[in-house]
This record gives sequence, structure tokens and C-alpha cells, in this order.
Amino acid sequence: MSCQVIQTDQAPAAIGPYSQAIKVDNWLFVSGQIGLNPKTGELVGGDFKEQAKQVLENIKNILIAGGCGMADVISAEVFLTDIGQFTAFNEVYQQYFGDHKPTRAVVEVKGLPRGACVEMKCMAHLH
Repeated sequence: MSCQVIQTDQAPAAIGPYSQAIKVDNWLFVSGQIGLNPKTGELVGGDFKEQAKQVLENIKNILIAGGCGMADVISAEVFLTDIGQFTAFNEVYQQYFGDHKPTRAVVEVKGLPRGACVEMKCMAHLH
């Protein structure tokens, strides 16, 4: 088994002791992403949908750096600070996944790093 760290400047740098993603054989494990702008390292506006879109952009760019795309995601975990935003998140999520429907869990949490309102991590399989 070989492990490769995946790092791209098209997604925010890690804000702790972890990697953006790790590739193990044909699997890519993407760390939790919040709505940080990769250029500034700051959380994008206070609007939920704006943060959700940035989260998915960050995920997409890490997947590309790892040699795959959104259609290769097989499982996702989503953390919301307000489960009342579930429908709003689904609207943004569907724009990125279209008809592809990976397995997924969405849970409400008390808080997220930097005061973010949404975080997502995923696992993808490379063909």
C-alpha cells in the first residue's frame, strides 16, 4: 500500500496538522473542507449558500489534484451548524453532483472551525 499526500493551491491550505487529501492505491480520502477562499485563507461571506458553494469548489479542486472528479465520489459526510439549512445545502450540492448520487450522511453539529456553517469530507475511487 502506497500513500501519497495531495496538495493544491486551488483549495485552502490545511489549518491544522492534516493533509488536504491522501491517495491510497485507487482511493482518495479528502479532508473536511469549510468555505475558505483558497487565495485569502478567509471564510467567504456570511451567506450559507455562498459558504456551501465554496466548500464544494474546494472539494472539486482537491479531487482534480488527486486525479479524479465529482463523479468519482462514492461517499460524503456533511456537517451543518443548522440542520434547517438541509434543503439549501441540497440545492448547492446537486449543482455539483447532478445525477451522480454518492452515499451521504448529513448531521447537525454545535460548531465548526472558524465559525463556518458547513463542512464536508468525502472519499473517491479512481478508475
